[in-house]
Amino acid sequence: MPEERLWFANALVAEGWAQDVRLHLSQGRIAKIEIGVAADVGDSRHEIGLPGLPNVHSHAFQRGMAGLSEVRGPEGDSFWTWRELMYRFVDRLGPDEIEALAAMAFVEMLESGFTRVGEFHYLHHDRDGRPFANLAEMSERIAAAADATGIGLTLLPVFYAHSGFGGAPPTSAQRRFLNTVDGYQDLWEACRLAVSGLPDARVGCAPHSLRAVAEDELRQLTQAITGPVHLHIAEQTAEVEACLAWSGSRPVDWLLDRFDVDANWCLVHATHVSPEEIHRLAATQAVAGICPITEANLGDGVFPAQAYLAAGGALGVGSDSNVRIDAAEELRLLEYTQRLTHRARNVLAGRPGASTGGELFRRALAGGRTALGEPPTQGFEAGMAADIVSLSADHPDMVARQNDAWIDSWLFAGSSPMVEDVWRFGRKVVMQGRHQARPQIVARYRAVLASVLG
Repeated sequence: MPEERLWFANALVAEGWAQDVRLHLSQGRIAKIEIGVAADVGDSRHEIGLPGLPNVHSHAFQRGMAGLSEVRGPEGDSFWTWRELMYRFVDRLGPDEIEALAAMAFVEMLESGFTRVGEFHYLHHDRDGRPFANLAEMSERIAAAADATGIGLTLLPVFYAHSGFGGAPPTSAQRRFLNTVDGYQDLWEACRLAVSGLPDARVGCAPHSLRAVAEDELRQLTQAITGPVHLHIAEQTAEVEACLAWSGSRPVDWLLDRFDVDANWCLVHATHVSPEEIHRLAATQAVAGICPITEANLGDGVFPAQAYLAAGGALGVGSDSNVRIDAAEELRLLEYTQRLTHRARNVLAGRPGASTGGELFRRALAGGRTALGEPPTQGFEAGMAADIVSLSADHPDMVARQNDAWIDSWLFAGSSPMVEDVWRFGRKVVMQGRHQARPQIVARYRAVLASVLG
């Protein structure tokens, strides 16, 4: 891959905003950064440059359900009724369908400013629950979708063994997710091979939840397998109540009492945590994986972000069910739910005079990178993958702004239309707001989904 030079009138580097910045790209990475230099003949010129955001939590196949679960049931709806609909949708999906749905989701992530995804992938087996001859058949399709779109991939194969706390037997609807510890370790090794052809791909470990994994299984997995550890926890009040009834402890307390949770862990949702759990979790430096759009869509509740960040906690954001994919909206809704809860404005800005958008972006960038196995940063640094987002300075909502006010306007006013160009590992994949492979990926998605839903 030949060296390329990108010149930005303004760019967010690790030390803060800088003007007249040249990024030298080589072998998919930022080889060198020059600041305060005039644009040269060989430079590709742009106005506003930011690092791409990590998407810490995605179930890509659920993109195909977007908008299809908004009809009220006979006795009221909740996460649990939505889950039954999701199980029925899963039963219609094979490898080709998974690849097409994932590719569509990944295109939309890149167009919105996400450049790496943590794919929490639990659909492993055939429709009858039997493993494919190739254990990583479904994971290979996720890798193929990542390859077709260019998105960075941290694959998180899910371990799932039980339907409830205390080792309750799994249900028939969960048959496609299930594994033993030994079977999962074989699957994990196959997943490493599945992503080996992708640039800077990683594989982590994803025990689904404390409902779905027993203590001894979780201990075996975390001792035997390397990479980031991602776990759903305390998403629903019913989950917290069931954990209390089973163990006498709340989910986060139960986990922290028994495991050495650290920055290698990402606890997804953690919506319903007590004040004590907030401080305990923040002290571990584990990343809270918050998915505001999905949590709102499913009626989960509101994560206590103000108290958690005040305690020094780390967080990232994810698109989860992919009912709507928009990096800016995830951060906007994270702040807006806090405003509604506390009846205040600029709740997560952190300090007087700070930009809310700038604070949220930097926290989601650093925490998200940590959760997906990359060194944290708050801006461009030499040596990091060339995952770059260019914002449109011509957008009406960018008039007379500068520095963090650009991020504020993107998150709270302009959203996706402000994303102009996106580079992923040095390759330009989005131009003028549209992914370069969008036409063919959309055509395949339409054909597959029409067959699935027909």
